[in-house]
Amino acid sequence: MAGSNKSSLVPGAREALDKFKMEAASEVGVNLKQGYNGDLTSKQAGSVGGQMVKKMIEAYENGMK
Repeated sequence: MAGSNKSSLVPGAREALDKFKMEAASEVGVNLKQGYNGDLTSKQAGSVGGQMVKKMIEAYENGMK
């Protein structure tokens, strides 16, 4: 289930992940748009991904308490 498979085993997962990505981008000052964002620099894309991971770790740690 990797690659270009656009279907999701969890209904609404794609929309939730897109919303999460937009929030993370906003927090690090990267202006994402719906659809194609291939014009981002590697630094910008890495900042968004890093912020997403940071937020996921925080959520996991908060869930353990």
